[in-house]
Amino acid sequence: MQQVFKRPTSLKDVQTHFCPGCHHGTIHRLVAEALDEFGLQKETIGIASIGCSVFLYYYFDIDVIETPHGRAPAVATGVKRARPDRFVFTYQGDGDLAAIGTAEIIHAANRGEHISVIFVNNTTYGMTGGQMAPTTLLGQKTSTSPYGRKPQVEGYPIRMAELLSGLDGVAFSARAAVNSPKNLMDAKKQIRKAFRYQVEGKGFSFVEVLAACPTNWGMNPIEANERVGREMCEFFKLGTFKNTAEL
Repeated sequence: MQQVFKRPTSLKDVQTHFCPGCHHGTIHRLVAEALDEFGLQKETIGIASIGCSVFLYYYFDIDVIETPHGRAPAVATGVKRARPDRFVFTYQGDGDLAAIGTAEIIHAANRGEHISVIFVNNTTYGMTGGQMAPTTLLGQKTSTSPYGRKPQVEGYPIRMAELLSGLDGVAFSARAAVNSPKNLMDAKKQIRKAFRYQVEGKGFSFVEVLAACPTNWGMNPIEANERVGREMCEFFKLGTFKNTAEL
């Protein structure tokens, strides 16, 4: 029998440790498929920071560098400048990239560093107890906003894809989701475009991926997946916000 679907070469054959319904595994596969498509496995250096993204080395069969919380774009900048022949991408969560790493991501993007960033937005601090993140939606209850996020107290959720698209150094910025087959296929295309920009030397590329965190949301996997489409996609609109190749 002919095998038509298999594990990407860039992924290790290991059992997942992520919570049931977590979308990290799905996003990992999309990233690995893009690496395989461009033949980048042996030339890639992945940059992971603190959070659920810290396990990048466990799942990807590539070189990986671990960084302090929020500093992945800064480390990626140094790696890419030292080894411009390598494909360099960061894999970060919202508590990491949009909070403690705000300065690093904005300045790396503004400088137009030749790196690619995969930003997983699940509106919470997934690993450290479900605290409110910069992307937590209004009214959403977390361990540090037990009565729901209020704009007059905690401010508004940050739309990172739109924010970065306004910087001159950004070549590509998009948002996708993996809650449905249609959205998953679009996410695959967006990640592929972002990686192609780096391969072709076009500059900084960014893909935000909306994802579920059932454990910290207090939902089962089905409910959490539905929430991504019902609530998150309503506030965080899917699409491409900057694509210099089409300007």
